[in-house]
Parts: sequence; structure tokens; C-alpha cells
Amino acid sequence: MSSLPLTTALLFLNVPALGSSNVKMKDPEFVEKAIRVMMKDAHHKLQVVADFDRTLSKYSENGVICCTTHNVLEQSQYMPDYFKEEARKLKETYLPIEFDHTKTVEEKIPKMIEWWTKGHELVTSCHLTQDTIRHIVADSFARLRNGCKWFFDQLHELDIPILIFSAGIGDIIHETILQQATFHRNMKIVSNFLKFDEQGKVIGFEGDEIIHTFNKNENTIHSGDYFYNIRHRENLLLLGDSVGDLGMSEGADHVECELKIGFLNFKVEDNLPTYLEKFDVVIIEDESLDVVNGIMKAILGISI
Repeated sequence: MSSLPLTTALLFLNVPALGSSNVKMKDPEFVEKAIRVMMKDAHHKLQVVADFDRTLSKYSENGVICCTTHNVLEQSQYMPDYFKEEARKLKETYLPIEFDHTKTVEEKIPKMIEWWTKGHELVTSCHLTQDTIRHIVADSFARLRNGCKWFFDQLHELDIPILIFSAGIGDIIHETILQQATFHRNMKIVSNFLKFDEQGKVIGFEGDEIIHTFNKNENTIHSGDYFYNIRHRENLLLLGDSVGDLGMSEGADHVECELKIGFLNFKVEDNLPTYLEKFDVVIIEDESLDVVNGIMKAILGISI
């Protein structure tokens, strides 16, 4: 574990954010080498794969916990009381299973499918409209991380593809980005999307595959030919807030250099050893993209 001193080669590479006390690395030399490779190739070979909830979006703001995409609905004044009550019951039933360290992932998956299936049926029963969803998001406490707009705009300007992979609700992700930043043509969301009828009312969810916490590594739910179409992007920047996010890049063929950045938002002492083992860079209790943007500026040769 390392909190980098000011004399390291990483700071020489103009990434001062990596010297912050809340940034930890098991192998700083590997991080340096990866950044050097990406600097050499600049934007031409770069792609980004990112989780959304509590990765691109904030965990908290001014001491208040922010909404995930599911929380956006669960806390909305526009949603009926029965929805909120049933959603609460589902969470009380299945959330302990998700975090039960005595169970294997294989044991948890059927229960996660149950949870997401029942949750999706519950959302469908509320007969939401596209217009209502816009109001729900605008009224919510979902927040993109500070610096997220710059990150998105820079990727767009240089035509760097970004895949946003989420077990949440894709329509809420899309609307949040539209309202708080810009949704560009180089952005792709793989998530659970609502299905609408001709009148714009929700009648279910698209597709047959449910994306839940433990199946982000299944190639069948990676957006078809997405990775094939960007197969010449050998350098990959992965952003996540849980070890389950590490499978998001599976299906990305011919990746030669991958830098995995993890946001550790809570229970730092308990989770830090695992995060250091799994992620190359761990960012602790930070509600910005400052570290990621610092790395991006170094890769792209942008003056700080």
C-alpha cells in the first residue's frame, strides 16, 4: 500500500492527484508503466468502461447519501406508496443475501435474479411515463461526481468510446447524464432499460437478460458487437466501486494495457485490503473525478 511521496515518477508524469493521501496503490510501478503506455498511444487506442452508481455518480454530497438509480424511484414523491413499501420489503429480504460473506456468488445469483425480477415487475405496475421519469430524475438526489462533465466532454472531443455498464435502470442513467452533463454519441449504456408502449407508458423491461450485481462479466449481456466495433482500442481504463465491476471489460478483445481504478466509498478499513488486491488505484471517500481526470490529462498530454 502506498500514499505516494512527491518525488515519485508518477508525479513526474504530471499526475499530482495520485499523490493525495486518499489515493492508495499496491504497485505504483505498475500504475506508472500503464500510464506511460497510454501516454505513448494517446487517445487513439484508449477506451473507457465504467460503472455508474457510486462510480460516475456520487456516494454522498455534504454528508447526505445520494441516490442510486433504484433509489431515485424509491425516494420519489411521484411514486405511489405501495411501490415504496414493497421496494423496502424486497431490499430487507435480499440485501443481506447480497452481502452475506458465508454464501458463494453461485448461491447468491438465483436470489439476485429473484430480487431484480420482482423489482422490475413492481416498477412496471406503476405505469410510469417517459415524462414522469424526467420529473423524477430532476427532483432526485442523484448527483454526478464533480468533474464528470469535463470527463464526458473530453472523451467526446477526442472520440474516445465509453461504455457505461450498470445493474441499475438505464433510462434513469441516461436522463441523469442529460440533465447534469451531456450525453454524447461516443457513449453507450448497457443496463436494464424500460420498455414503453406507443403512448410512452412503461409496459416492462427490454430484453431477456437481467443485469444484476453478480453478472457484469457475462459476455451475453455485453452490448453485442460493441467491443468488436472498437477492437483496435488496446488501452482500457476501467472505473468501478465494487470488485464485481472488474468483470465489465470481459469481452474486450486484444486489450494490451488495462488500468483498474476503484472508488472505495465506505467501510474503508474493512474493504481496503480487498480493493488494493483487485484494483490498481484505489480512491477513498472522494466525491470527484479529480484523480481520474488527472490521469486522463497525463494520457492525453493536456496541461494541468
